[in-house]
Amino acid sequence: MPARIETVASFAKGLDVIRSFGVDARRQTITEVAARTGLTRAGARRFLHTLVEEGYARSDGKHFELTARVLELGNAYISGMTELETVRDILQDLTRELGESASAATLDGPDIIYVARSPARHRLMTIGLAVGTRLPAHATSMGQAILAQLSQNEFDRFMKESKLEKLTERTLTSRETLRARLAEIREQGYAVVSEELEVGVRSIAVAISGRPANARLAINISAQAGRIGTEEMVATFLPHLKRAAAQIGMGAAR
Repeated sequence: MPARIETVASFAKGLDVIRSFGVDARRQTITEVAARTGLTRAGARRFLHTLVEEGYARSDGKHFELTARVLELGNAYISGMTELETVRDILQDLTRELGESASAATLDGPDIIYVARSPARHRLMTIGLAVGTRLPAHATSMGQAILAQLSQNEFDRFMKESKLEKLTERTLTSRETLRARLAEIREQGYAVVSEELEVGVRSIAVAISGRPANARLAINISAQAGRIGTEEMVATFLPHLKRAAAQIGMGAAR
């Protein structure tokens, strides 16, 4: 008989409250937090006031917003990944060489989370991208590159957690089409996503090989779709991307 896994529901709900804040919800009322988390107003109020008391949030009496102290929570993970400093340097090299944004992300449930980024001078997406940003894995090049590395059981678990939300007319929204895409990615060794996450954005990604299942990582280069076609992106960016991935992989193996 499998051992019973103990969980603390209130702690999980507190994390939901923290995650309810984001680019589109930097300041929220108790009612807004309750609506975004599924909590009652009384429950949302208790969690928010606890965050304020512990220094993770502040309030003007009506609105609440997170403080910089929440960065401590993510820093415990970031500081544990000592190779991220090397990853950042390599991404910056890619940006200098190609003039485009370069990023690294890991898989977390149905999403990818950005763990390092080197933005180009020109703005690429309508949403701001930074370390900690979450995006749906099925609609991103880094997400697809990592998903192509999953075992059957891991992929099945991903499918149970993911809604495969349609973000543009080109987003893959069925299990069959996504599975076919991932098979193609495994065969060719890279993922290209064209306007599946946001219209006007194209990106190419490769997974970093030789990493443990719980720390899979991918890197990508993104550009405006109107400025570079898919074939040109593969011909121009892929050699640089593969070299960068090899450098990161060698660093992690040391």
